[in-house]
Amino acid sequence: MGRIFTRRKCPVLILVLIIATIPCIYCDIRLSTHDLSLKLNQKAQVLLEVSNITSNAELEFIVQHKDIVKISPFLVNLTNVKDSLTINVLAIGAGHSEVYANATGSISVDKVYLRVTIRKIDWLDNISLAIGWIYFVAWSISFYPQIYDNWKRKSVVGLNFDFLALNLIGFTLYGIFNLGLYFIPEIQKEYFARYPRGLNPVQVNDIVFAVHAALATILTITQCYLYERAEQRVSITARCILGAFGAFLLICIVLAATDVIHWLDFLYYCSYVKLTITLIKYIPQAYMNYRRKSTVGWSIGNIFLDFTGGSLSMLQMILNGYNYDDWMSIFGDITKFGLGLFSVAFDIFFMLQHYVFYRNFIYELS
Repeated sequence: MGRIFTRRKCPVLILVLIIATIPCIYCDIRLSTHDLSLKLNQKAQVLLEVSNITSNAELEFIVQHKDIVKISPFLVNLTNVKDSLTINVLAIGAGHSEVYANATGSISVDKVYLRVTIRKIDWLDNISLAIGWIYFVAWSISFYPQIYDNWKRKSVVGLNFDFLALNLIGFTLYGIFNLGLYFIPEIQKEYFARYPRGLNPVQVNDIVFAVHAALATILTITQCYLYERAEQRVSITARCILGAFGAFLLICIVLAATDVIHWLDFLYYCSYVKLTITLIKYIPQAYMNYRRKSTVGWSIGNIFLDFTGGSLSMLQMILNGYNYDDWMSIFGDITKFGLGLFSVAFDIFFMLQHYVFYRNFIYELS
């Protein structure tokens, strides 16, 4: 008797479950936009688009930083909404804030979110944009003074090969990270699954810079085979370091191919190796200059352009920190700012080597 009762109840239970999931399946709620850029005290409007509501439900907006953004109405009865409802957004403080929502019942609100960026001063934002393009150009052309000097001297004596090897691997890995995250759909899906409200951090200029930097480094290495180089070669220390990086990345590739880690994680590991290379790549050249007591063969033009790019990059971060009241972008992500500061510090050291410590030797050669 108990078995018969259970069998008769099963279709009823299935029907109840199907009916219960109808609101979740057919209901569609979304915002007309997911990104707003506002000036302090500026108002904006977005549309809450609603369709196929089949049950009573309420939606509540939740603001990440209530001292930055004000939303009205923050509580919405969805059954009273016909097609769309205007949502008012008021910028009450500088910074960044996310707005998301909760709803009663089984209604999905995955498409109801808003990223709001609020600035203090418009013209400061324009200056920051201009600075960004200037340091992009400075860094992009910083490779060519060295290439020109090598061509003019028909010699690469004085240019450290460890620096070139580390630079090539670093920019290649940087290019792999940017190209993978920008062009490969599977990796993009992994990224947005991990950061559902995030934006792709890779822009076209990142790809252009990485590919151009790698090609410029390859051109410089080609000059090392064409011009006088004396007894210079990549040191055993550098080979061991690069071998360790290669073994680490090979293990990561195997782990990603066997689904132990995601391919997105592999790209992150590539970026970590690139950051490590940035920290150490200048040391061989600085030490070589010290041993030779000369900077002949090492282009000072490259240093000036790199110094310009690094200084403006940090200046942009400081301006954005003030304009968006977002100092955590500097102190919360000290790696990016620290790497810029580290590179600028080495540039200053190279200038001291060139103009102070070993200037007499340079003058004797001339």
